[in-house]
Amino acid sequence: MARHTITLIPGDGVGPEVSLAARRVIDATGVDIEWEVHDAGLGVVDRYGDPMPAHVLDSIRRNKVAIKGPLTTPIGKGMRSVNVALRRELDLYALVRPCKWYPGVRSRYDNVDLVIVRENTEDLYAGIEFAEGEETTRELIATIERLGGRAIRGDSGVSIKPISIYGTQRVFRFAFQWARDNGRRKVTAVHKANIMKYTDGLWLRVAEEVAKEFPDVEFEDRIVDNMAMQLVQKPELYDVMVMPNLYGDILSDLCAGLIGGLGLAPGANTGDEIAVFEATHGSAPKYAGRNKANPMAMMLSGALMLRHIGERAAGDGLEAAIARVIAEGRSVTYDMKPDRDDPSAVGTSEVADAVVEALAGSRVATS
Repeated sequence: MARHTITLIPGDGVGPEVSLAARRVIDATGVDIEWEVHDAGLGVVDRYGDPMPAHVLDSIRRNKVAIKGPLTTPIGKGMRSVNVALRRELDLYALVRPCKWYPGVRSRYDNVDLVIVRENTEDLYAGIEFAEGEETTRELIATIERLGGRAIRGDSGVSIKPISIYGTQRVFRFAFQWARDNGRRKVTAVHKANIMKYTDGLWLRVAEEVAKEFPDVEFEDRIVDNMAMQLVQKPELYDVMVMPNLYGDILSDLCAGLIGGLGLAPGANTGDEIAVFEATHGSAPKYAGRNKANPMAMMLSGALMLRHIGERAAGDGLEAAIARVIAEGRSVTYDMKPDRDDPSAVGTSEVADAVVEALAGSRVATS
């Protein structure tokens, strides 16, 4: 059996707890993994002067695969998102977020099986922003008014939304190939081309061109606000949905709501050579150290990672073991109980115990 060297970033907040749970269940699959553990986030700024130190990026570049716990981003001020910086620095241009319902999960929906592919490097999350009141912002506002004939209030902050042919082509080629490789039937381009004709309009035009390269995969498009309504009304009509960065951030949370919440939503940030796997949820600092957070999104991200490194049977087995624990309904965290105050709810580490036991049981049953 081949050994895989993988970078593990525990994260902050509840990150170390859910990361340890994920590591335990990944190891329990029997795949031979050497973990390179590196810290990142707010907790290392005083030590390294950077929330994503160079040696962490070097480890990911060297190993080509990483899995990380959630990292805290200050809201409204201070440093930009470490997650956004990581994706940009490593050119992880496609974020795959599966949203799949499992029997036993409390939800208004069942049999939901959707995948969002979110372009990760452009759009309003490209980080090109100008703060209110600064001289460069006043110059930009004056330039926009001179070139575009549109007045912007002088007390405005400004964000720039770039969408390129290159970035759009590669994320749609990735999405169509991913759909083909994983037996999916349809790709839907999500946009607001009816209003933003030179950015989202470009996105839709390029999507239509790329779709012609994959005639075996059905293609359609939806305006983003209509897409939100369609997902709530009839999610069964959709399969793989591809969208710019901001829409992908919002609609992936909506889709997570269809399947029981962010505690069950994994993610894979993918580039041409490197992939970084992560849970969709945030760091939830108020729950840090309380052995309370649901680790299943992180575990399911581990299943995605195992498939990515060629250990598909192990990845499928891990997902099946998690599904078995969910269906039994005993060893799950408070957010997956009918009553969030249910005293039978277990902690993060106990969920890992149950999944490890389910993996062992499946091996006994098949031996």
